[in-house]
Amino acid sequence: MAKDSNGTELNAGDSVSVIKDLKVKGASTTLKRGTTIKNIKLTNKDGEIEAKVDKFGTLVLKTEFLKKI
Repeated sequence: MAKDSNGTELNAGDSVSVIKDLKVKGASTTLKRGTTIKNIKLTNKDGEIEAKVDKFGTLVLKTEFLKKI
């Protein structure tokens, strides 16, 4: 069961917000704090989700840096 930084359960299709600027491997720019990510997908690992982000394509993000909207 994936949980966000506040301990709220995340489900497939939820929208989340990034709570901290994150460096993205292989990209020259960062994923900025406050970025909204819609329609997340859960992975096999509890602490990770998969999401499509406009500038970066598909990313795997750690849930500790996300907040459910």
